Amino acid sequence: MEVLVFKTSVQNHESMNQLAPLLNRMAGQGQWNFALDDCDRILRIVSASVQPQQAIQLLSYQGFVCEELN
Repeated sequence: MEVLVFKTSVQNHESMNQLAPLLNRMAGQGQWNFALDDCDRILRIVSASVQPQQAIQLLSYQGFVCEELN
């Protein structure tokens, strides 16, 4: 398993709930979380199969900024 970490523009729980079904399909339920209290609005995904570009595209298509952090 790999932990992918992204800086996002997701600001609130409403936006997170909008993304939840999509993230569940991509990574699996319970395999991702947001740290909305962090200044970078961190998204963490734990997966052996998700590629960073998939998450970036998924959030971008929904109107959010998403950048991988190393």
